[in-house]
Amino acid sequence: MRDKADYARKGIARGRSVVVLQYEDGILFVAPNPSRALHKISEIYDRIGFAAVGRYNEFEELRLGGIRYADINGYTYDRSDVTGRGLANLYASNLGRIFTESIKSLEVEVVVAEVGDAPDGDAIYRLTFDGSVFDEHGFAAMGGQADAVGTRLKEGYRESMPLADALEVALAALTEPGGERPPVGQLEVAVLDRNREHRKFQRLVGPRLERLLAAAPGPAAGSPLEADDSDTPPPTGPEGDVDDGTSI
Repeated sequence: MRDKADYARKGIARGRSVVVLQYEDGILFVAPNPSRALHKISEIYDRIGFAAVGRYNEFEELRLGGIRYADINGYTYDRSDVTGRGLANLYASNLGRIFTESIKSLEVEVVVAEVGDAPDGDAIYRLTFDGSVFDEHGFAAMGGQADAVGTRLKEGYRESMPLADALEVALAALTEPGGERPPVGQLEVAVLDRNREHRKFQRLVGPRLERLLAAAPGPAAGSPLEADDSDTPPPTGPEGDVDDGTSI
C-alpha cells in the first residue's frame, strides 16, 4: 500500500497545478496547460464542473464515467437529483476500490465543484488517488507543488471577489515567486457562473480572457509575486508528451 501511494504521489506531482476557487458569481478554474485538445477542466452536468491532474488517460476515463452517471440519473429521476456530492461519492468509491484491489493505483487527483443559487450553496470536493474526499471551503489546489500553491492561494484569497480579482489571485498562486506567468495561450480557464441560464459552465478564451487579465490588479512592485526581468522563457509543461497518458 505504501509503495502504491508513493508511486501515485510522484506521478501526480509531475503534473502542473490546478487551482479552483470561489468568486462572487460562482466558481473559477485555472490551470496552466499548453495543450488545446487535452483538457484538464471540463463540464460534467448543468451545475457541475470537473478538474484533474495526473495521467490524462486515467482522469479522462473518470470524467466520462461521471458524465454517464449524471446523464442516466438526470434522465431516470430529475436533473436536480444530480449533485456534486453524489458524483464525488461515486469517484471516491471507484478510486478507493482501484487503490485497494489493483496492482497499480490511479495517478490522479480530482476536484468536483458545484455552483449553487447563492454562494453558500457552492461546493468544492477534492478527491485523492486512494478515494479520500476533502470538502474544501473557498478554494483548492492540487498537482505539482500543491502545498506551496495552496499557501499562496490562502494568502491572496478573500470571499466574494470579482472575477478579475479571483483570476489574479489564482495566477499569483500558480506562479513561483520571481517567476514568469504562463502566456494567455497556455492557460486553461473556465467558470461555473450562477447567473447563466441552465448550463453554468463556460470556458474563458480569447478576447474575454485577455480583457479579464488586463482588468486584474497586478502584483505590487517589489513584491515576491512580481515577475523578474530575466529573459528565461516560461516552462511550457511537464517533461514528456501529454498525449500518450503522461501527467498534465
